Amino acid sequence: MNVSKRMKRVVACFLIVFFLLLVRLAEIQLFFTESFSKLNINLIQESVNQRTEEVLISDGRGSFLDRNGEALTGKKQPAIVLFPFLITQDWPIKKAADILGISQDELQHELKQAKKPVILSKRTIKDLSKQSVKQINSLKYPGIYGVYMEEDDKPSLASHTIGMTNQDPSLLRSKYPDKNDLPIQTKIGTTGLERTFDEFLLPEKDTKLLYHVDGKGNPLFGMDVKYTAEANSFYPLQVKTTLDQDIQQAMEDIVDKQGLKKGGAVLLDIEKSSVLGMVSRPNADVSKQSTLQNYMLNPIYPGSVFKTVIAAAAIERDAVKPNQTFNCNLNLYGEPGDDKGSLTFDESFAQSCNYTFTSLAEELMKKDETVIEDMSEKLALTDRAGWEGKLYHESDFRQFYNEQSGVIWGDQKDKAVKKAIAQTAIGQKNVKVTPLEVANMMATIARGGEKKQVKIADHIEYKNGTTMVNFKDQKIGGKTIDRYTAQQLQKVLRQVVTSESGTGRRFQDLPYEVAGKSGTAQTGKMSKDKKTLYQKWFAGYFPAEHPKYALVVLHMDTPGDKALTNAVFYDIVKKVHENEIN
Repeated sequence: MNVSKRMKRVVACFLIVFFLLLVRLAEIQLFFTESFSKLNINLIQESVNQRTEEVLISDGRGSFLDRNGEALTGKKQPAIVLFPFLITQDWPIKKAADILGISQDELQHELKQAKKPVILSKRTIKDLSKQSVKQINSLKYPGIYGVYMEEDDKPSLASHTIGMTNQDPSLLRSKYPDKNDLPIQTKIGTTGLERTFDEFLLPEKDTKLLYHVDGKGNPLFGMDVKYTAEANSFYPLQVKTTLDQDIQQAMEDIVDKQGLKKGGAVLLDIEKSSVLGMVSRPNADVSKQSTLQNYMLNPIYPGSVFKTVIAAAAIERDAVKPNQTFNCNLNLYGEPGDDKGSLTFDESFAQSCNYTFTSLAEELMKKDETVIEDMSEKLALTDRAGWEGKLYHESDFRQFYNEQSGVIWGDQKDKAVKKAIAQTAIGQKNVKVTPLEVANMMATIARGGEKKQVKIADHIEYKNGTTMVNFKDQKIGGKTIDRYTAQQLQKVLRQVVTSESGTGRRFQDLPYEVAGKSGTAQTGKMSKDKKTLYQKWFAGYFPAEHPKYALVVLHMDTPGDKALTNAVFYDIVKKVHENEIN
């Protein structure tokens, strides 16, 4: 009796499990074939994909151009595609080998080893050209094709600025819940401009060569190879950046040649308030998250570059008397420690005397405790520098990914502490600003006090070159410095270079006249050989009389005697001049 009951239970369990399996099978094959699981996987499409060999020529994603219309991403190079089934055919191998400039044996070897279509590019055939593609296609034999393929490497130029794409099905579905037609393997932007402009760059349709195979990899329907492409004159879209490809390349070459391992440089077009070149180091490596950080958009201790703010406040508030001198044998706290002698205000700025600016800051703070942050705002140093505004349904679209804003005071109580005021005056304590903000401050001074947002993208255009949307120039709101203050700042910034004791005297023999300010900030870190590490800056603009460019160079975590800041700044200015006259 007990045995009979157990048998019934076993049979019942078996039937229940069998029923559940039938339900699951029905879900898979009948009800949810095109939207299976939370990821909305198209099972029919995936089944077809398993029986299809394909060569992706272009993923259909939008691309980036430089300011001259040259491709920064989505570049196409000639390539030859050989399908594996050619090995069993009597195909014109000799003609193909002659066109490609390689032996028949080499082609046969490539095919014998192949389990998937073989792609021959300039990496394997140096002389591959447009003519090669044309001649291969003139053979008109199924299985060998000349095409133009997008480079599959990540962009090596401006990698931090342009950013990266990756496959992330969960992020794709959460970010675009209404775009169920996007395959789960679609790449989306994760950093840089790829991230901020991702919605405009999403592919409409990719371009492929494909053919169907049986279980052994042989052609299922003969040697019929299908070409699929987007027949649309408007998509994919292109983002025309303000970057200059030649200048960007030169800046990266200079930074690397000099050996700057951490930090970078940013160059602005002052009139257009746009980025011509932006370099961050270390190089971006997708396998190392820390390398993806763009230091040009991160707040960093500015050191004496921040004395520009104190100088502006002193000029505006008329805090310096005619012929007044400062005892620069004293350190920032007013104690014996330096040996620069008695200096005027202009000399103090040129030689970066700490005591002058800490004493001025203390005097100014007694009259107005908000004077430092107010002047920082007037100089565009505490607002995000990058372009932001309304773009279609986004009310707060930002061109720069993960751009941060500067900070002056960490604790309002510090405004009543003498040593805290002194440290703040020389760009230490809690003062942190981004190199892009500093570059924008220099551009603001060079323009006579006019504050503008900085652009990295000029417009978005359709595939046929017509404009979809323009990014208009936008001013930064709030108060600005007056014309007189700007002129006086221009004078002292120039004296940093022209003075024989100035901290920028190295730049005197450049083909452009440079104005600017150096900066050295302690990091609180030590090197392996027990040397103090600093953040070393030089920020300026040129030509001094008729400013066109603002440039900031930053070398991070470096011993003072090993800093490459001035060498990099020097070489970039020289290269910009060469680029302009050629």
